[in-house]
Amino acid sequence: MYLNACRALTLISVLSLLACNSEPEKKQATPSKEIAKAQTGSWGDQGDGTYINPILNADYPDSDIEQVGDTYYMITSKQHMSPGMPILESKDMVNWTNVGHVFNSLSWAPEYNWDRMNGYSFGTWAGDLAYHEGTWYCYQIDYQHGLMVATSKDIKGPWSKPIMMLPKSEVLDDPAVFWDEDTHKAYIIINTAGKQKEASNTIEGNENRIYEMSWDGTKILDEGKLVYTGMGAEAAKIYKIDGTWYIFLAQWTMGDMSTKPGVKNPKNDRKQIVLRSKESIYGPYEVKTVLEKGTVFNNRSASQGALMQAPDNSWWYMHQLIQNDDIPFQGRPQCLEPVTWVDGWPIIGVDEDNDGIGEPVKTYKKPIDGYPVTAPRTDDDFSSPKLGFQWEWNHNPRNTHWSLTERPGWLRLKASKVLPNEKGYGPNINEWTNNDGSDSDFWRANNTLSQRIMGITTGTAVAKFDVSGMKPHQLAGFVRYGGVFNLLGVEVDEHGKKHLFYMEPMGEKTVGPEITVNDLYIRTSNRSNQAIYEYSFDGKNFKRFGPTFTIAFGKWTGDRLGLFSWNDKEDAGYIDVDWFTYDYDGPKAANQ
Repeated sequence: MYLNACRALTLISVLSLLACNSEPEKKQATPSKEIAKAQTGSWGDQGDGTYINPILNADYPDSDIEQVGDTYYMITSKQHMSPGMPILESKDMVNWTNVGHVFNSLSWAPEYNWDRMNGYSFGTWAGDLAYHEGTWYCYQIDYQHGLMVATSKDIKGPWSKPIMMLPKSEVLDDPAVFWDEDTHKAYIIINTAGKQKEASNTIEGNENRIYEMSWDGTKILDEGKLVYTGMGAEAAKIYKIDGTWYIFLAQWTMGDMSTKPGVKNPKNDRKQIVLRSKESIYGPYEVKTVLEKGTVFNNRSASQGALMQAPDNSWWYMHQLIQNDDIPFQGRPQCLEPVTWVDGWPIIGVDEDNDGIGEPVKTYKKPIDGYPVTAPRTDDDFSSPKLGFQWEWNHNPRNTHWSLTERPGWLRLKASKVLPNEKGYGPNINEWTNNDGSDSDFWRANNTLSQRIMGITTGTAVAKFDVSGMKPHQLAGFVRYGGVFNLLGVEVDEHGKKHLFYMEPMGEKTVGPEITVNDLYIRTSNRSNQAIYEYSFDGKNFKRFGPTFTIAFGKWTGDRLGLFSWNDKEDAGYIDVDWFTYDYDGPKAANQ
């Protein structure tokens, strides 16, 4: 049923500011003393037949996994980033690499376009990946637009444009499908929350309904039947194992109502429950909790994911850690758990307190041996005519304003005029989108390109820029952003003079020295959620600029490493990026 293995090679060690390759030709940047040397492999494949959770320690939330042959395929959500719905593949459930995206662009609504940038926190939410009769299906619900499906004959695309199946007035999130070969019927379960709730249902929480679909998986055939209601119940997956129906759901147990779900509180937990019926997909169902947060992740809840089976018939479960942590700045990572069947129930993880409920493991034996250590690609020399799958734009890009071919071997980012600070542009403030500097220009500047940070200990990223093509009123350089942003780059004044600048999350700038050369290297490093910037003109001697700043989760996004370019007054100027490298405390393929 599901996925995880990638063929790469070595673990990487040096990150931090203590030794970072500033150029692909192995030129060494001058060490900074800000960050101590990181320990290699603090997560993922350990190269000795074991792994440490999270096995995918980055912002890959809301996973679903489908197994075809000996390969596991994963999708994860990524809200307003474009292209949307990343696809990863694996051979061993532990090592994963990016192989594409389902949605080349968020094409179904204007708020995701570069000239609006009004879709923060929305776009692609938790999806369901399925392979049936030679066709791949990806289902997802955009909270603002409804249920949709895209299809493809090849997991790597091309994928169809989304087909809308149900309106937003009837559904909330988290669809999951099942084709029953025994009855030749197809089903989809959806969290409809309170959108169809009648007064007769007095159970508090979300309603989850099962609809019958057409056999081709593109049409809804009935009004749906309610099968379960529970506090925050969502993220369902349907399985039929040895004739018994199982529905996996994430559900909140609230021991202290003084804080909302999603906020760290030792008394509250988003647990994994399972519904079981031997009679019908519609029930009646028994219910059991099979996974709770345990002790290894600091009271952080562990739930929502997919069930998998290895070649030796052992069962495994992939799930995310949700954001109820002190500083979940890397987003929502993926963990792999063993599954033990007890009296017909799948107990996830290890029952450390002997209460019949599993808890997550920190370290465990790999389910499948024989595959090398690897991870999603990070480094890039921009020599390909296509962007690597690690990169995503903040909303749909303005495609006339970036290029990998105008200057071969370089990424060119052309500056557009920043969008107006008025209604209909930039972030809307709501329960999913925080107000930390959300009216700052950065959030309305199109064509910011970024990738996820990896891990939570230390990391160092470096990029080489050519600033010779910049024009008056243009700002361009390096950005770290998730819930907040911090920039280091170059600003050109009205007279054409270039100056280094740092911008903090509320948009306040600190202006630095004049830049009179074309080549600029920018390096950023973090230890946990504290980060710094440095710059250099030769790639060897780096100087600190700006304060130590805090990176943060927000807008449903973990911290990201990115490249930006905009103009305050007009469409004018560009910046070229020669290469980007990123070293971190975790697995990394040797061929990067």
